[in-house]
Amino acid sequence: MSSARRSLLTATAAGTLLGALWFVPSANATGDAPARTTPSATPTPQVTTQARAMTSSTTMEGTQLADTGSFDTTPYVVGGTAFLTLGAGFVVFSVRRERLGF
Repeated sequence: MSSARRSLLTATAAGTLLGALWFVPSANATGDAPARTTPSATPTPQVTTQARAMTSSTTMEGTQLADTGSFDTTPYVVGGTAFLTLGAGFVVFSVRRERLGF
């Protein structure tokens, strides 16, 4: 492998890593309000309202977290398969091109 190609692969790997790290959330957990010194033993009204809404099966409408079968996933499966096939085709093409010496 030539030194120019090795540098290109290193730069590509570094750019990919930096691009992936861009989406990692920051760990800044500071707020504008001061922290409470004593924990509260009773839940807030918002928490109890949410708990009541989640336990009642008649009030749940729409797509919920991990609710399978509620919407059509066919376009996502077809698109993912197409991109996977395209990527595999590029890999096969590049390996074949390298072996033939183009």
